[in-house]
Amino acid sequence: MRDDAAVGMPDQIAAALEPYGLVQRGGFVFDEGNASSLSARGFRSVVLIGHHGSSIWPHFTGWRQDHPDVVDPLDQWSKDVLTAVAAEFDATAVFPSDRPYLPFQQWAIRAENLRPSPLGILIHPLYGLWHAYRGALLFDRVLEFPRNGPQPHPCDDCQGKPCLSRCPVHAFSDGGYDVVRCRGHLASDEGQACLHGGCLARLACPVGREHNYNAPQMRFHMDAFAKG
Repeated sequence: MRDDAAVGMPDQIAAALEPYGLVQRGGFVFDEGNASSLSARGFRSVVLIGHHGSSIWPHFTGWRQDHPDVVDPLDQWSKDVLTAVAAEFDATAVFPSDRPYLPFQQWAIRAENLRPSPLGILIHPLYGLWHAYRGALLFDRVLEFPRNGPQPHPCDDCQGKPCLSRCPVHAFSDGGYDVVRCRGHLASDEGQACLHGGCLARLACPVGREHNYNAPQMRFHMDAFAKG
């Protein structure tokens, strides 16, 4: 039987997210017979929530002024907002920072048909590397989602892969990402340009440059990463 309420649910969720600068980042129905712990708990569908560029920044910073002592403010803001939105739709909110960790990157790949960049970050054909997933809503019913065709992968036609050559300490290689080397550079005098201005490797990507995070947001993320 067609569940008309479920059919219109994604549009309603999008409207509820808009005041926070958040957007629905696609979703899907869990496979029948999936033996995952989520399926065992009765969840049938997932909707990914995130943002593009700096759309969330004015909303987050306004909240942060009223919560100056929160240790992980962006995570807490995301939880405050999405837990409230989830309650509106009888859903359960889950987050990338929560343990046990859920497969958010695999969900995102399936929901939006994105692929990783050479830096390991999923790259969007329009927004490049300047997007993020802040959480997801789990539903105990089947929602209907538009079918997403294959997305073009910008890295396939990228000449020279400038993202791989711009890192001053060559933290990115075919062998993966050397987090220790990157953090060590940020703590040095030579690494202050990256710390204050943003990851040079990420900034070298030509895709979606008009959606780069604004300077305060860039510094916020670099500070959080440097502190570990």
